[in-house]
Amino acid sequence: MRVALVHYWLAVMGGGEKVLEAICRLYPEADIYTHVLRPENLPPELRRHAIRTTFINALPGSARHYQKYLPLMPLALEQLDLTGYDLVISSESGPAKGVITRPDALHLCYCHSPMRYLWDNWPVYQVNAGRFTRLCSRFLLPRLRQWDVLSAMRVDRIVANSRHVARRIRKYWRREAHVVHPPVDTQAYAPRAQAGGEHYLCFGRLTHYKRVDLAIEACNRLGRQLLIIGDGEERRRLEALAGPTVRFLGRLDDAEVRALLARSRALLFPGEEDFGIIPVEAMSAGVPVIAYGRGGARETVQEGLTGLLFDEQRADCLQAAILRFEALEESFSPSVLHAHAEEFSEARFAQAFRSEVERGFAELESRPAHDADGDTDGRRSA
Repeated sequence: MRVALVHYWLAVMGGGEKVLEAICRLYPEADIYTHVLRPENLPPELRRHAIRTTFINALPGSARHYQKYLPLMPLALEQLDLTGYDLVISSESGPAKGVITRPDALHLCYCHSPMRYLWDNWPVYQVNAGRFTRLCSRFLLPRLRQWDVLSAMRVDRIVANSRHVARRIRKYWRREAHVVHPPVDTQAYAPRAQAGGEHYLCFGRLTHYKRVDLAIEACNRLGRQLLIIGDGEERRRLEALAGPTVRFLGRLDDAEVRALLARSRALLFPGEEDFGIIPVEAMSAGVPVIAYGRGGARETVQEGLTGLLFDEQRADCLQAAILRFEALEESFSPSVLHAHAEEFSEARFAQAFRSEVERGFAELESRPAHDADGDTDGRRSA
């Protein structure tokens, strides 16, 4: 069986790319297709595969400003020749699922999220975009949304990374999705010996929807130590908001992140994520999570057992949640946190993902074929 993996872009490592790594371990001979490739930012697990790019990769400035070429990506995907593959797995968060496959091939889409900037989050992206981008998007968004829905019809089986994403798929694509939570490398973390720590921690890409500004403002008001790991387009603005108890550490390697996690009081997670691998990694290390109670956090954070949820995306609500956490801090058991994180291990993901592929092939083979007169498999009834 020949397998193709289609991922939106391979420019930096994030949660979607970690999932792609896990899928690569299931299909070590698979070829990878993507719009943009920056191999220097990829781990060996991905680089050892044959990686092919669309024509987007050759366009000026695409290595860093690939999202500006979004209107051309549907065309780029439809020009890929995937007729030699029996199984096509698209990894969807940016445009990836719009490829054209053979009628007898299985196309399974693992959806991290329907594109936020096309659907429910488009007003936020508009506010943060330049004037020219805002003007262009007013004309392009309806056409891109139409393509997004129509291309979802080409997929044989859709798997969502959370119940939250499955609801968004039903809302925007009018398709039902099966849920397989992303894999978390729980073996990389050992639960710490006891609760408590030196600082609060935020880490991930510094983009506006992550709402790291709420964590900064809450810790400024409370005078709490906050370490921020990661980089992104929001860093300069966030640094301007930071008080003396907030430090930006930039990108760190995995060992450094694990060491800082182990010494953290709690992970602050104020953004709304479709799933959120980082909170599960924190729980695997025995660290509680204080998260905004929308999106994937509601599926991973158990109130009072593995962390706390706050209801409104405001700094004062996060501040109140931090104070509530500090009153309960000693009650959070690192071993209980780690055991909960094991529910999202890579072994469980691999088993569930393989089952979805098997069900997809079974459904594909069981579908009747109709001829022009409506007879199945060309056989006419007497």
